[in-house]
Amino acid sequence: MKQVKIGDFEINSKSKTFIIAELSANHLQNFDLAVKTVEAAAKAGADAIKLQTYTPDTITLKCDNDYFKIKQGTIWDGKTLYDLYQEAYTPWEWHYKLKEVAEENGLIFFSTPFDPSAVDFLEKLAVPAYKIASFEITDIPLIEYTASKGKPVIISTGIATLADIEEAVQACRRCGNEQIILLKCTSAYPAQVEEANLLTIPNIVETFDVIAGLSDHTMGVAVPIAAVALGAKVIEKHFILDRKLGGPDSAFSLEPEEFAFMVQSVREAEKALGKVSYELSEKTKKSREFARSLFVVKDIKAGEVFTSENIKSIRPGYGLHPKYLKDILGKKATKDLKAGTPLQWDFIDK
Repeated sequence: MKQVKIGDFEINSKSKTFIIAELSANHLQNFDLAVKTVEAAAKAGADAIKLQTYTPDTITLKCDNDYFKIKQGTIWDGKTLYDLYQEAYTPWEWHYKLKEVAEENGLIFFSTPFDPSAVDFLEKLAVPAYKIASFEITDIPLIEYTASKGKPVIISTGIATLADIEEAVQACRRCGNEQIILLKCTSAYPAQVEEANLLTIPNIVETFDVIAGLSDHTMGVAVPIAAVALGAKVIEKHFILDRKLGGPDSAFSLEPEEFAFMVQSVREAEKALGKVSYELSEKTKKSREFARSLFVVKDIKAGEVFTSENIKSIRPGYGLHPKYLKDILGKKATKDLKAGTPLQWDFIDK
């Protein structure tokens, strides 16, 4: 059985789902807002808070030629990559305090590094795991360097081909790191429900022999719940105090009440999954009293023949099993029977 431990949280096929609140750019470059968002994520039931660790200069180039302009029908069209990341990045000096706030509130704190310098910085913070973003899944040197730290590596697969995923997984394994979690992800912001393709989740487990989860950009909670039913053991959702605040990621982030509802729904889904069982609970056994059985429905004299007119399969379930009806028809009663009597074998002349 595959098992990955992040902080004190053990993730395996029988564990509860590891639920990550993604802070991303939802602090709007306001430290106090970032702190409040972390605190709210804890209250909403998240298990972890995740940051993104980069600067505009570690992720792209300050250039405004066409290569660096966003024009793909996204909510960020019209910006350059540098301008977007200048607006969205989390100042590195915040990480220390945000980690402290997270842990004071019972959250596991970790981040997504976007280059080796971010990995080195996060190592100083002693984060318990790393996340590789969808758009970095092809950066094999970054994955190898991250995996070499010997900590769990969670990888989003939003833009990846099957070959890309295989290369990323092998990059971790070459470093002796088997603590791999792959997240099914649709890299659209926000994503449409019909693009989720959640049936990929059990296939990820089968194909790559790893724990699988979901990084979700749809609006709502139906997709995470369905993912858990299909075996997702990690759910990641962007979290914001209020979408009206705006910001690069606000359109596909959940507010506290929505996130709390998702957590509650996921926990209920986990309970509903239960285990493979055909055993009847005591309550269900009691309910069988309302099942059908064979009853006398018209008064019958001793020696009278049982017919489809005087015995029937009806509720409740105190008489003989309905499967015996054909065997009894045509036989004779051993005694007088009143309508409403549950049929028993000793009433039947054999």
